[in-house]
Amino acid sequence: MIRFDNITKIYYCDKKPIKALSDTSFEIKKGEFVSIVGKSGAGKTTLIKLLIREETPTNGGIFFKERLIGEMNSKNIQLLRRKIGVAHQDYKLLYQKNVWENIAYVMQVIGVSDRDISHNIPQILNMVNLTERQNNFPEELSGGERQRLVIARSLCHRPEVIVADEPTGNLDLYNAFEIIGLLEKIHSLGTTVILATHDKEIIDRLNHRVITLENGKIIRDVEKGKFIL
Repeated sequence: MIRFDNITKIYYCDKKPIKALSDTSFEIKKGEFVSIVGKSGAGKTTLIKLLIREETPTNGGIFFKERLIGEMNSKNIQLLRRKIGVAHQDYKLLYQKNVWENIAYVMQVIGVSDRDISHNIPQILNMVNLTERQNNFPEELSGGERQRLVIARSLCHRPEVIVADEPTGNLDLYNAFEIIGLLEKIHSLGTTVILATHDKEIIDRLNHRVITLENGKIIRDVEKGKFIL
């Protein structure tokens, strides 16, 4: 479903090259739950940006369902981003809108009808357990509730893949496991899940595939892996 083929990504700082990823290759099959782990700066966020075409690789090719992402035009890139939902650590919520409006806004942007918005939002709220908070604003939510709202927004266009970028980084252990439980629930419904994290305790309990990055290179790719650095 997703294939990185010898990907290298180089950034320049004061004209000096910095390799964020180096000759990185891997595949993710439809319906997998894959954790991408590594220390800060290992290349996890760069990998995600490349997947959704926020960045382009310096060398190599990235494929989604056998289509080369680098050759997609702007229309197809937008379609790609509807198939890959991203839940960011820093929320990116609209703080002047309540929970319902935050979700509705995303759906309006992608052209969902008012009728379908009214029908679909209650289902999404129920899945992320925010029905009773639908009229609250983000600043009135706990950290865990905000992260659940982020995930709810990523579900608006019924994506085939959910990418969670450090979703537990700002949460206590209880809320962290609640978020992971939600991701596992989404995975059980057939969605491919990619979790980028450096949370050892969560990875060790998940018992899913683990890809470990170090200095922009894959140093380990283990089915039902553990967090080892």
